[in-house]
Amino acid sequence: MRQAGPIVFRDFDQAALDAQYNNRARFPDFVEHFERWKAWSAETRSRLPCHLDVAFGPDPMERVDIFPAERAGAPLYVFIHGGYWYSLDKADYSYVAEGLRPHGITTAVNNFGLAPAYDMDEIVRQNRAALAWLWRHAADYGADRDRIYVCGHSAGGHLVAMLLATDWPALGDGLPPDLVKGGCAIGGIFDLEPIRLSFLNEKLHLTPEQVRRHSPLLQRYPVPAPLLLVVAVDESPEFHRQSEEMRDLWRSLGYPAELVVPPGLDHFNVVNQLRQPDCALLRLQLDHLPWRP
Repeated sequence: MRQAGPIVFRDFDQAALDAQYNNRARFPDFVEHFERWKAWSAETRSRLPCHLDVAFGPDPMERVDIFPAERAGAPLYVFIHGGYWYSLDKADYSYVAEGLRPHGITTAVNNFGLAPAYDMDEIVRQNRAALAWLWRHAADYGADRDRIYVCGHSAGGHLVAMLLATDWPALGDGLPPDLVKGGCAIGGIFDLEPIRLSFLNEKLHLTPEQVRRHSPLLQRYPVPAPLLLVVAVDESPEFHRQSEEMRDLWRSLGYPAELVVPPGLDHFNVVNQLRQPDCALLRLQLDHLPWRP
């Protein structure tokens, strides 16, 4: 909603724009969610077979945790953590493997360098490197490299879209154009311009050129992979706009897209249910897969 100060983006002045993207102020119980995810994830790592801190590149942040399915040849589900590109860790989201393993799915949760030490160019590059490595090494962990699906929360949703926009053959010999067979973005960011203009840029240091390179709404998508967009009902109007515009772009390309607005949830608690094999959010993704697990 337009305010009294100078307009910064669309109809927002600086204070109003910052409020649209300040999820920690909007949902002050975020710390409880972070602590819950961390505790759940520690329990998951103690219960499930796992390979932790596997290197997919030379940088200390280029590490992935892998939770194999019970049987070999399983689909591979890659989860990308949120935190506005500057916080959180793969170790906070191990719990998603709890919901997937009963469906015969292998889970991988990757890390990447965080802002401000790493800029958006490097963050996107590292996520692409993680997927390329997983494709090459999936069989080592009992997974099928030809059935890779990606899901991300918040900033991770942005990175899901950037993976779908990737020209994989240009990144390495043998990588297939359709390396990623489908994706789910939960509370994702697809237009980086309001991020650049908001308080978040104090940490991200986005440039106009990086906004153009890494805004999913400005990319080309070479493969018609299915895209599931999830935005909780209790999100700011800007978060709803972001997902709506991404849905419209996907459909304009003739690609399969679905936007789901779960009732009674917000930006943080929308992912709490992923540890439950029969949760609604996981069922949506299973129904959206280009194969049945």
